[in-house]
Amino acid sequence: MTEKILQNKKHGMAALLLTILGLIAAIALLGVGIYFDETGNKIGIPLIVVGMFWLFISWIPFLGLKILKPQEALVLTLFGKYVGTIKGEGFYFVNPFCSSVNPAAKTKLNQSGDVNTIETVLTGKNATAVQTVNNKLSLKIMTLNNNKQKINDCLGNPVEIGIAVTWRIVDTAKAVFNVDNFKEYLSLQCDTALRNIVRLYPYDTAPNIDTTGDGVADDGSLRGSSEVVASRIKNEIQERVDEAGIEIIEARITYLAYATEIAAVMLQRQQASAIIDARKMIVDGAVGMVEMALERLAENNTIELDEERKAAMVSNLLVVLCGNKDAQPIVNSGSLY
Repeated sequence: MTEKILQNKKHGMAALLLTILGLIAAIALLGVGIYFDETGNKIGIPLIVVGMFWLFISWIPFLGLKILKPQEALVLTLFGKYVGTIKGEGFYFVNPFCSSVNPAAKTKLNQSGDVNTIETVLTGKNATAVQTVNNKLSLKIMTLNNNKQKINDCLGNPVEIGIAVTWRIVDTAKAVFNVDNFKEYLSLQCDTALRNIVRLYPYDTAPNIDTTGDGVADDGSLRGSSEVVASRIKNEIQERVDEAGIEIIEARITYLAYATEIAAVMLQRQQASAIIDARKMIVDGAVGMVEMALERLAENNTIELDEERKAAMVSNLLVVLCGNKDAQPIVNSGSLY
């Protein structure tokens, strides 16, 4: 199905004025016919019939009047056949027997633009809420924020992840006729693409993992390569929704965390890794300081120490520099030997 834009249809005001003039003429014709009928003129009855007939069908042209705001479109069908689409702000007049089509008009997702339009109708003492359905298609950029999903990463760890997808309709005919409901279709394809991409990555950097499919291990991860992951998710969704006339502008990861059942264990693992890295840095620094101290003492001939005293000094310095608590100095008032 190919989109067909209807041109030169912005004649709504002219059609409205002509229809009103026709109504006035029908009323005048009816009045003249009644006058002639009362005076005995035979032309009165035909004039009354014509005037009443026009008054009876005068409401039909009003059905062809359409008002569109900026970034709105209306897909029109005539007796089941697609006749075209009108786009852009303006006052339009189309075939009164055309009907507008929007299969997703009643679909409400967790996204921008899906706001219920409720009108309150007063009936006596009771107020009744009536939901109106708008068959106009919005061509604005909208954001779909699907619910968070629990997905296993490439290492089998369950993670919870959520994405926000910005999209818009670029082909109204495809969106309306190629899929049953383009909003539900988009939501389902977002969930599917998210699962397909997330299962290729570990949550955090892991050794011997190939995330790009080139056969070479890399450092890709959900936490560290969020831009790359989001780009792959966007491309995956776009491939799936081309037939629905939808353009994916951007996909972003909005939430990422381990699933609750393993979150505590993974937190302990991260804490242990952080402690090990910190201890390694402390030990490397302490060893460097000890080496520097021994070299400075040897250069200046400040004191000569045998191997046993050097070992004792190294041990004491490492204990002081690597300890968790401040060292308590002990003054030796006797001989070193």
